[in-house]
Amino acid sequence: MPQPPIIDARTRTSFSLRNRVARQCWNIVWGLLFRLSPRPCHAWRALLLRAFGARLGERCHIYPGAVVWAPWNLECGADACIADGAEVYNPALITIGARAVISQGAYLCSASHDYNNPAFPTITNPVTIGPNAWVAARSIVLMGVTIGENSVIGAGSVVTKNVPPNVVCAGNPACVIKSIPPRKDT
Repeated sequence: MPQPPIIDARTRTSFSLRNRVARQCWNIVWGLLFRLSPRPCHAWRALLLRAFGARLGERCHIYPGAVVWAPWNLECGADACIADGAEVYNPALITIGARAVISQGAYLCSASHDYNNPAFPTITNPVTIGPNAWVAARSIVLMGVTIGENSVIGAGSVVTKNVPPNVVCAGNPACVIKSIPPRKDT
């Protein structure tokens, strides 16, 4: 019996028509209304993100140079911050805890491809950044990773595994380099 043809994700989209249309609408809004908004207009950008399904706590600071792939897969706690140049690639849910900071050029990624499958399908797994955590500049956090509360990811680190609370991690791959005392104001 002949095998059915393999649908190759390298040459064919992995996302539904509805998803692609929603992302195209968001890209237009991002390009015209979000990205060009004045830097202090955090409430305006939060309004735009919420209009596309983002769940944001009060006083989120999402800067105009931040890139959010799918607002409907973004949750941010109160006072969370996503800096200019940070990229949130979120085919699956990305949760950013209260008072967490995602610095310039950081990349949060909740998807990849199954390289063991000849069809190279997209695979997803949520990312969680805990409250009071800091993902420093140019760090990469890969799919399925949880960054613990009050933890720091050093600049340029690549996080491939879960990070416990109250630690500093750095390197490629990131590893714990020291513990830090829990915050008392949380």
